[in-house]
Amino acid sequence: MAHYSFHFALIISLIATLGSLFYSEIAKYEPCRLCWYQRILMYPQVILLTLAIIKKERHLSDYLMALSLPGFIIASYHYYLQRGGQSIFPCSVVGFSQSCSTRFVMELGFITIPFMAATAFLLIIILMLISKFSRSPKS
Repeated sequence: MAHYSFHFALIISLIATLGSLFYSEIAKYEPCRLCWYQRILMYPQVILLTLAIIKKERHLSDYLMALSLPGFIIASYHYYLQRGGQSIFPCSVVGFSQSCSTRFVMELGFITIPFMAATAFLLIIILMLISKFSRSPKS
């Protein structure tokens, strides 16, 4: 599993990125401010993971976790807002941003876009931890 953790993380980040682009560009769901922050933290991971796999550079796991941890926190907070939580700051403060509590997708009564993002970030964190702590002394 550890040998393929970067491959699995690449698949997860690629699906998250393509899903995000599908929702905004094809389904025409306007991303809110928190969605943009999550995108900023997810999109570069596709490039970093691709380079890490091609160049066999496993030390990038720290950088990927540095992107995924704040992404997970933001996505979890966003999910909290969508489930009725109180906002610490108004989401649409800047410009004409969509409200962060708007739910475009609700599957099985709990799966929303931020839930999917939080899951993707968490899975990447777990995969990077597996990769980091299961290395042989030679790697």
